Amino acid sequence: MTALGDLIEIDDRTVLVLGRELAIERDQPDVANALVHRTGDTLVLVDTGVTTAFRAAIRDAAGRVGHWSRALVLTTHGHPDHVGNNDLADELGVPAEHYVPAPDLDQMRDPASYWVRSFDRIAGLAPLPAPPSALAARVVAICQPMRLFCATTRTYEERPLERVRIGSLRFTGWTFANGAVRVLRSHGHCAGHVIVHLSDCGVLHLSDEGNGAWGAMADADQLKIQTVLGAVATLFEEEQATVLTDGHTFTVRRGPEAVAYLEGLLEQGTALQEAALGLTTDARRIRPSTFTTHYAKALADLGIGGANPNPVFTAMMAVNQLLELGLRPESDGPDTPWSRPALHNPPPIPEGPAPGPRQSRPPSSP
Repeated sequence: MTALGDLIEIDDRTVLVLGRELAIERDQPDVANALVHRTGDTLVLVDTGVTTAFRAAIRDAAGRVGHWSRALVLTTHGHPDHVGNNDLADELGVPAEHYVPAPDLDQMRDPASYWVRSFDRIAGLAPLPAPPSALAARVVAICQPMRLFCATTRTYEERPLERVRIGSLRFTGWTFANGAVRVLRSHGHCAGHVIVHLSDCGVLHLSDEGNGAWGAMADADQLKIQTVLGAVATLFEEEQATVLTDGHTFTVRRGPEAVAYLEGLLEQGTALQEAALGLTTDARRIRPSTFTTHYAKALADLGIGGANPNPVFTAMMAVNQLLELGLRPESDGPDTPWSRPALHNPPPIPEGPAPGPRQSRPPSSP
């Protein structure tokens, strides 16, 4: 049984700081794991979680990885459970840099609107404990204090984009600390998501790209999630990475265990899509609430959980699954039927009169 702030020492200069699961009914925020690493004289913090207790645990971990004289704070994405202590960069007493993904700046500045958008999509599909706007405000309120930026915060995108080759694979992203830290664009779990590879200790931090077989957020991209899972599995097979960590499973996976875990997520994703097809094949019009109920049963039958499983996130996954299958709502309003748009050829474009010969312009008068 793990507790908030417990430490897993990966090696003498790398520590995983454990977060905790979400419990909205108890006003308990989820806290994402943070990775603390030293490369040379640089302290690397990957995500900072939330809550003052977790902040203290990160400081404790930073004191265990050896001497450092500069700091690099990397935000994998803008969700509140990953960013609450970002201003630690200002308090470490050494020159520090902090980077965030540009596509996530809007949600970081206005997290309530981001979560309203996510909850509005499932109104009527799951028993929300409060209306979408109130529930979004509650999610933001329990993730306090929220210190998102510091004096040196910049976006990754302000740096020149690099082509990063690791083994047989090619990524785009950014490198730091003379190439020992590689930030790779993934953009699956949400619009700006990145993953982090620490080459000198073999750690690949997946953050929330491995949160389950299917993305839940409104800005999730299922293809990108599954593509990055496959790419990371290849890195482990080629021994370019040897230790897998992430944002919400409170464990460290090594070598073949990491490959099996990633393969399992991919298998679950395809199994879920097959189950969803079975739920939509015989009906032209689908009630999302009915689909969500059967989809939740398919999740249970397949033994698929994911990070922080609950009815709200299951409904968010179900909506994304319907979209992925090509269904669209027929009108506005909660639980309106969804269907596949009719397939037909567009009407022909009417032909106009053929253009006449171009007229030469008379020479202008002197």
